[in-house]
Amino acid sequence: MKRFYFDHNATTPVSPEVFQAMAPMMTEVFGNASSIHDFGQRARQALDEARRRVAAMIGAKPEEIVFTSGGTEADNMALFGVSGHVITTTVEHPAVLHAAAQLPEVTMVPVDGRGVVDPRAVRKAIRPDTRLISVMHANNELGVIQPVEEIVKIAREAGVLFHSDGVQGPGKLPVNVKELGVNLYSISAHKIYGPKGIGALYVRKGTAIRPLLFGGPHERKARAGTENVAGAVGFGRAAEWVIERGAAEATRQGALRDVLEQGILEHVPGAHVNGAGAARVANTSNMRFDGIDSEPLLIALDLKGFAVSSGSACSSGATEPSHVLAAIGLTREQSRSSVRFSLGRSNTEEQIGALIDAVAEVVARLRKLAPAYA
Repeated sequence: MKRFYFDHNATTPVSPEVFQAMAPMMTEVFGNASSIHDFGQRARQALDEARRRVAAMIGAKPEEIVFTSGGTEADNMALFGVSGHVITTTVEHPAVLHAAAQLPEVTMVPVDGRGVVDPRAVRKAIRPDTRLISVMHANNELGVIQPVEEIVKIAREAGVLFHSDGVQGPGKLPVNVKELGVNLYSISAHKIYGPKGIGALYVRKGTAIRPLLFGGPHERKARAGTENVAGAVGFGRAAEWVIERGAAEATRQGALRDVLEQGILEHVPGAHVNGAGAARVANTSNMRFDGIDSEPLLIALDLKGFAVSSGSACSSGATEPSHVLAAIGLTREQSRSSVRFSLGRSNTEEQIGALIDAVAEVVARLRKLAPAYA
């Protein structure tokens, strides 16, 4: 049976070019990048080149890139790097929400029914002791893009640092941290066909934050620990691909996403697009189906060879409905009837057509087993 992957917001496969770039870093250029001998200096050169490529992907300077173990560490580094009141939103990734829950002073700003935060609500939440505002760039479940530039202006007027979880940004929409005006921006390699276990935090020049880890003077004293050179090189190669071909690929995926949504809406009565009406990244569609529980729907689609998701992979196994869907006003039943389709480079028009047919068939069958729908 053929299998088709529609869960690229959870993770992406390592691309062939990334794998090829990483292989020699683990067998030939294996030195510690902090060592002064030839082995170490070759590793340092590879690390520096990777940093340049990652920086170029988001319009940053190489010295503003701090390599981390992933997006979660980058988010934690941003939130725990300041002292004082923090403002964030109700639809953030758990890496931000659970970190914020550990802080003494946090204000959670709600979103509207599309999943968009109102900049005016952020302005009202600012206090004299506010030190950081953290608003994600694109939501991992809905794909909704937040008005980051507008909120950054508000933060600047108040003299407050601004962080954005940009893990779902690169490769899906144009990212230039200078134009956005952010102080801090989190990214992750495994969302752009790079390896897991490597990410980065952009720290705008002149932005002072406390380190999260203590030890050696790695990453310009910003993040202790021997650098993951192989991972960074893979990240750099993935970033290079995004720079060269990301915009065209996002356009292609956006066209496929629109076909998918239109096809499901036409062939499945009682289907709805969560986040409709808001600006969204091109590859993401979160849809709900009246009278359907997402768990049997996901299982049935998997048995037909389609990998889809009910939301954040970091919340898989949770018994409670998605906090993001609750935040946009969906009932518990509506949240539990929602699934996420996130497209990637491997998906084709033929796969989209097959997925539409599979969803229509499975939903109709499940509804026959659930008379409550009628």
